Amino acid sequence: MTKIFEQENKFRIWLEVETLALEKMAELGTVPKSAAIALREKGGFNVTRINEIEAEIHHDVIAFLTSVAEHVGEDSRYVHQGMTSSDVIDTSFAVMLTQAADIIIEDIDKVMAALKKRSLEHKDTLCIGRSHGIHGEPTTFGLKLAGHYAAFKRAKARMIAAKDEVSTITISGAVGTYATADMAIEAHVAEKLGLKCEDVSTQVIPRDRHAMFFATLGVVASSIENISVEIRHLQRTEVREAEEYFSAKQKGSSAMPHKRNPIASENLTGQARIIRAAVIPALENVALWHERDISHSSVERTILPDALISADYALNRLANVIDKLLVYPERMKHNMEMTGGLMFSQRTMLALTQSGISREDAYLIVQRNAMKVWEERSAGKGVMTLRETLENDSEVTDKLDKSALDKIFSYDAYTKNIPAVLERAFK
Repeated sequence: MTKIFEQENKFRIWLEVETLALEKMAELGTVPKSAAIALREKGGFNVTRINEIEAEIHHDVIAFLTSVAEHVGEDSRYVHQGMTSSDVIDTSFAVMLTQAADIIIEDIDKVMAALKKRSLEHKDTLCIGRSHGIHGEPTTFGLKLAGHYAAFKRAKARMIAAKDEVSTITISGAVGTYATADMAIEAHVAEKLGLKCEDVSTQVIPRDRHAMFFATLGVVASSIENISVEIRHLQRTEVREAEEYFSAKQKGSSAMPHKRNPIASENLTGQARIIRAAVIPALENVALWHERDISHSSVERTILPDALISADYALNRLANVIDKLLVYPERMKHNMEMTGGLMFSQRTMLALTQSGISREDAYLIVQRNAMKVWEERSAGKGVMTLRETLENDSEVTDKLDKSALDKIFSYDAYTKNIPAVLERAFK
C-alpha cells in the first residue's frame, strides 16, 4: 500500500498516461509517430531532479515534463500536447485509488475468512447476549462473530462499488471542453488503463466521487472499531469470555506484571479514528471554484496515503486478532448462569400469556419474581434462581407445571435457528 503513494510510482503512472496519450495522438496524425516511439522507448524521469526543478518553478507537472524531456530529447516537445495538468494528475489519481481499493478488498477478504472460520468453530458455544451491557438472552459466540462477518461482507460490496465510483479518468484539456484534446485520446487511455471516461470533467474529476470513496472507507473503519470494542469488553477481568492472544514473552505493563491488556483492539479503535478523520475533508473537497481550483489538492496529498495505509494496516491486524483470539466457553457458561436464570424471563412471560393471562399481568408476575433474584444476588444474600421463585408463586404454578417450566428453562430455543442464520450469512 505504501508503494502506491511513493513518488516513484506516481511519476511512473504519469509517464504511462502521457505515453498512452501520445501514442493515440500519433495514430490520429496530430504528432509524428517517431515522437510516440521515442517516449515509449526512452521515456524516463529522475525523482530527485523533479524535486529540484519543482523547488524552483513551483509546478510539479512541469517539473516532471522537464525531467522526461531530458531523457527523451527533441521529440519531447510533443509530450502533453493539448493536455492540462489535471488530465495527468486526476487520471493517475484514479489509477492509484483503484490499486489501493484492490488491496483493501483483499484485506476485507482476510477478515471475513478469519471471522467465518471462528464463527463455525463456535457456532454452538453458548454465551449471554447483552443489551445496554446488561444480560439479555442466550446466544452463541459463533452467531456473535457471524454478525461481524455480515458487516464486512457489506463492507466488501461497498468497497467494490466505491472502486467503480473512482475509476474514471479525464483527458479533456483546459476547463474540460476537449478543444485541444481529441475525445478519442481519453477513450484510448481509459481502455488501456482498464478505467472509464468521466461524463463531464470540468477539467477535474468531480470530487463527489472521491467523497463517496472515503465515506465508504470511513464505514469500514467503523466496522473495524465495532468488533474491536466488543473484544475489549469481553476481555475485561469481570467478563473474560475472550481475549487477545498473549505470547509467552509478552509484557502487559511496566508496573504490574499480571496485566494482559487488549492492546491490539485498542490500537484498532485508534486507527479507525484516523481513517474516519479523512471523511469530512473529502466531503469538503466537493465544492470547488467554477471549473476547478486546487483547494482539494493538499487535502488529498494528506488523506489519501494516511487513510488507506491505516485501513490496510488495521484490516490486516484485525484479521490476525480474530484468527488468534482466545475463547473461554466455560467462562461464558459461568457468566451466563450468574444471574440465576433471569435470561428465561421472556419465555416465562410468553408461556403465561399462552395459558390465558394478559400480557400486562404476565409481565408483572415475571418481573416481580425476577426482581427478587436481582436483589438477593446483588446483596450477596443467596443464590436463589428465577425458576425457584416461580415455583413458589401460585399465580405461576396454577398455569405452568413442571414439564412446562422444563421446556421454558431450556437453551434449545436459542440455538435451534442458528444453523440457518449462519448458512444465510455465509451464502
